[in-house]
Amino acid sequence: MAEAVGLAASIGLVIVHEGIFNLRSRTPATLLGKGQTVLAGEDIARHEVSVAVVDATLTPVQQRNLETAWKCKVIDRTGLILDIFGERARTREGSLQVELAHLDYQRSRLVRSWTHLERPRGGFGFLGGPGETQIEADRRLIGERIVKLKHELEEVRRTRGLHRGARKRVPAPVIALVGYTNAGKSTLFNALTGAAVMAENQLFATLDPTMRGLTLPSGRNVILSDTVGFISDLPTELVAAFRATLEEVAEADLILHVRDAAHPDTAAQRDDVINVLDNMVKDGTLDESWPSRSIEVLNKADLLGGIANVPRLANGDGDAGIAVSALTGEGLAALLSAIDRRLGAGRVNVHYDVAAQDGAKLAWLYRHGEVVTRRDDDAIVHVEVRLSEADRARFERI
Repeated sequence: MAEAVGLAASIGLVIVHEGIFNLRSRTPATLLGKGQTVLAGEDIARHEVSVAVVDATLTPVQQRNLETAWKCKVIDRTGLILDIFGERARTREGSLQVELAHLDYQRSRLVRSWTHLERPRGGFGFLGGPGETQIEADRRLIGERIVKLKHELEEVRRTRGLHRGARKRVPAPVIALVGYTNAGKSTLFNALTGAAVMAENQLFATLDPTMRGLTLPSGRNVILSDTVGFISDLPTELVAAFRATLEEVAEADLILHVRDAAHPDTAAQRDDVINVLDNMVKDGTLDESWPSRSIEVLNKADLLGGIANVPRLANGDGDAGIAVSALTGEGLAALLSAIDRRLGAGRVNVHYDVAAQDGAKLAWLYRHGEVVTRRDDDAIVHVEVRLSEADRARFERI
């Protein structure tokens, strides 16, 4: 209930009443039972409610019948989240994704929900009619727009793929922040990179992915990516529409799963995020080895009195995670060191003798590796550097 209220409040709705109904079974006509529908209607009339939010998925018929019974606008969980996304999207990609999700949703609302758009009779014989009805025309227009949007999103995916290819040619590891909505990903992103991405205490403050450079304690340069938050019962329309955004997670060298350690349902939120990632594995978007390249970050330690008070083994599988407070900065040094260690795994120490006048080679080693030791002679620079096998082979071809 708290999450549903937060979702509604995040787009400016003023909550005047809330209620929970236990269902013995789902009623096809209204979802709620007859008595429950009447009781809710009385509360809605008493509080002069203009918009009723049902925190469940409603069929078009259920939505229409509830609007008739309650004499107000009714939106379900999917419609509410789509409205939030429509309000927050800023980039062209985000706007395209939101519009596609909206149209997929609206197309289903055209079926058996507009009673004023009856099929006309007439024409030759008893069947057929003079042409398209309004429903058919709207469905056709929506279908044409969806085809166009999918084509434009494919162009976006192609462009993002080219950008990823360019980053691989000048390799800097990519670190993606994932997590439940309002877990503090953007605040952590700002704290680590010094960026000014909008970070608000509200659900879905971030919709459009943002990338910034970050220098680790070892001197290694990486790219940090802030992504859209996940939520339980994420509408399928949004999972499909935001595939281009989720591809950034799939291509990341390291995934930081940011959790709200102070939230009473932190374990359930973790499960919801993992379910989304596992579903990405099933549809081929993400490789099944993603857990081996992920680190859990237990954020908002300040709400628990500091990192020492964050419960360990919070994820239940023996990995205690790294406790931080993105707001106060406590624990961030340990997180950066952990990122360094994880990215450094699989690297090898190599000795090179580089001509002192060959500044380009020395700069390349500093940019792509971690220089452990350096000794300068008159004409030769002796360096020991940690490199990945790929970078080692690339340097030795120079």
